[in-house]
Order: sequence, then C-alpha cells, then structure tokens
Amino acid sequence: MDRRQWVQAGLALGAGVALAGCAVSPAGAPGVANGALRKIALGSCTNQTLPQPIWDTVLADRPDLVLFGGDNVYASQQPWTPAALDKAYATQAAVPSFARLRQSVRHHAIWDDHDYGLNDGGADFAHKAASKQAFMQFWQVPGSDPRQQREGLYHAEVVGPPGRRVQVILLDTRWFKSAWRPTDQRNAPGRERFVADFGSDKTMLGEPQWEWLATQLRQPADVRLLLSGVQVIADGHGWESWGLFPMELRRLYRLITVTRANGVVLLSGDRHVGAIYRETRAAPYPLYELTSSGITHPWRDAQEAGPNRLGALFTELHYGTVEIDWEARNLQLHLKDLTGTPRRSQTIDLNELKVTP
Repeated sequence: MDRRQWVQAGLALGAGVALAGCAVSPAGAPGVANGALRKIALGSCTNQTLPQPIWDTVLADRPDLVLFGGDNVYASQQPWTPAALDKAYATQAAVPSFARLRQSVRHHAIWDDHDYGLNDGGADFAHKAASKQAFMQFWQVPGSDPRQQREGLYHAEVVGPPGRRVQVILLDTRWFKSAWRPTDQRNAPGRERFVADFGSDKTMLGEPQWEWLATQLRQPADVRLLLSGVQVIADGHGWESWGLFPMELRRLYRLITVTRANGVVLLSGDRHVGAIYRETRAAPYPLYELTSSGITHPWRDAQEAGPNRLGALFTELHYGTVEIDWEARNLQLHLKDLTGTPRRSQTIDLNELKVTP
C-alpha cells in the first residue's frame, strides 16, 4: 500500500478529522465550550501490531485534548525503508478504537525514536526527511503549518481565555539531537545504555528550536505543558533522558528562569513505564514531570533508583491525564489503568508554579 492509499484508508476510517495539525473540538466535550481545557490525556509507546483496548478507556474518560507523546508506531528496524513505515502507519490507522479517538477528540502528536526511524536515534539518522514526510501525511499537518517549511516537528498552541490559558509545547528531541555517549558497563544500574556527556557541543534541541522555545515561553499562559519524547528531570537510570546532556538540561532550567515562564509542567514517554517526578532545586519553582509510556506494552518488571520520583513506577497498561480545576486553582497528574482508575496521582497548586518577584 503506497502513501496515497494509506492516507485514503485513514480518511475512510474518519482518521482525517481532528488531526494534529488542524485539531478541532468535538461538540459537547467538557471544558471546551467556554474555551478552557480541563482534561488533557497523554499516551506513548503504541505498537501497531498489538491489541489496543485502552483507547476506548481514554474515549470514555472524555478528555478535551489528547497528546500522542511519541513511538506512536514502531518502524525502526534496520535497514529502514519508507515502505515499512508506511505499513506501520496503515496498520495503526486501521485500529477501530484509535480511529474513533482521532475522529472525535482534539489532539496533537510528536514523534520519538521508533516512529522517527532509529532506536535511540538523533540528527545522524539518514532518512529523517522521509520519515518527517510520512509523519505529516499520517497526522494530516496542513500545508500552511510552519512545520512544513522548517526542520524538525516542534510545535506549540495556546488554548483558552486569559486566566485559563493552556500552552501546549511539543519538543522534537530527535531531529537535532547529538549522539549519546555509550555506557562502559552495559546493564549496570544507572548506566544501563548511556552515560552523561558534558561536552559543550552536545545539543538536544538544536539552535533553531532553542530560539523558538525561548519565544514560546514568553507567551502569556497559565499552564504550560512541555512535552518531550524522552524524560527530562527523571534521574537514577542510564536510559535516554535529558540528564545525559547535563549542559542542555541546565540550559532548559535557565531558560525557564530567564523567561519567567510560569506554570511549566513536563510530560514525557519513551520508557515503557508510568511515573511522576519532582525536581525542587533547579528552577524558580518545583518542576513536575508525568511520564506516561504504556499504551500496548509496558515494561512490567522495570526497576530504577528514581531519586526524584514520587511513589513507585507503574508498570501496567496505562495512559496519563492532566486535569485542571480552574476554580480551585490546582491541577492533578494521574496515571490511569485499563479501567480508567487513577493508580498514581499528584495534586499541584497552580500558585506553586510561579516565578516569585
């Protein structure tokens, strides 16, 4: 099946409505009528060949917005071919519950390594331009969208009236990323695959995306959901994370500080586990991170030190939610199981997420 055929197949299933580049709000969705988002769902790591019962649970939870956080299909086997990626997207488009979700719920998407095309890959992936073209076709990014004209897939949107503005920032942590430093003790706790690289030439985002992010963080917003495919503040393991480039992580903390960006909450995927983290020392206010990575195949026996993790890892099928109570001025981070039951939760006072004068 060529690209034209699988795009048509997706449209026939209703997958062409409410897509990442031109998302709309379905009638009757809670919180959208007055322009304010109240419930945002998050998921990542979806193997298109495995059962996906959790999409119906997400639909029943009635989110105002869904964020697809990367590894939305798996097509990173080498040697990489466009045909393999096309087949992966076609298979995913044909999943009925996934098609229903895309048809009825506003959403955005970003990639991670397995839908990018190279496990743990970055700027050196030779086929990234072809992979980007397939991504934009599958998610129906309009021709007028800035992503069509620039490198990478970073993207942002602000939704809601003054006092209830939610800014969604999707970072591309693949297109520009430098190569990781391999571990010298494979599978050793804290050094499983990679070790920290303090080189000043290492980059996670690349200069064009860093400049864009600085502009975004200066936009007025009350809550900022900063989505990174790989984990940001999570510590204590040697898998992919921003901590492998300590200078880049510090740059992110500094940027939040100098832009005086209130309301930042970090979202991530990649790890095949769910978890909530908090970093209290690096930024002007505590930074929380919700990692949700287990749509089809969580890592059920995962273990990690997790020095800044709040509670235990969650290793069952799950999705995440950010639920904002604008009247009470707080938000809740949840990891929810296949029944929609919260299994890990954290409440955050919005006043806690402010840069003090």
